[in-house]
Amino acid sequence: MSSRRLFATFAVMTLVVLPALAKPNFSGDWKLNLAKSNFGEMPAPTSMTLKITHEEPKLTTATKQSSEMGDFEMKATYTTDGKECTNQGFGGNPAKSVLNWDGDTLRIETKGQFGDNEFTMSEKWALSADGKMLTLTRLFKSAMGEGEQKLVLDKP
Repeated sequence: MSSRRLFATFAVMTLVVLPALAKPNFSGDWKLNLAKSNFGEMPAPTSMTLKITHEEPKLTTATKQSSEMGDFEMKATYTTDGKECTNQGFGGNPAKSVLNWDGDTLRIETKGQFGDNEFTMSEKWALSADGKMLTLTRLFKSAMGEGEQKLVLDKP
């Protein structure tokens, strides 16, 4: 095989493989789709927005949520490289998270405390092929029990 043909073959293969290696970018302003979401045994909020800035491996989130219990805002900063990140969690307690990629899915493992109860939360983030829908699947565990949620957010 000539060097030109070999180079052309390598160039084509690179164009095919590189997009497959790229990770999804979750950046954007997201709005909760209440009709498509499932909060399990927990009360659903009346509204929720999530602003994400994602510059791999850095990921920041700003959540605003309203419910019958009032308004709630939380900001967090993470890295997706498997290093532990600490953010202020519920009630001002620290929450420690580790983020890792599993193919195109971002996995987040968080440990924290809510009041006197320790909890763990396993979360999976998946982006639709067109980049307009973000699905967050959560599993909570604490001494008070377990719960699952599926949050579907749309990019308006």
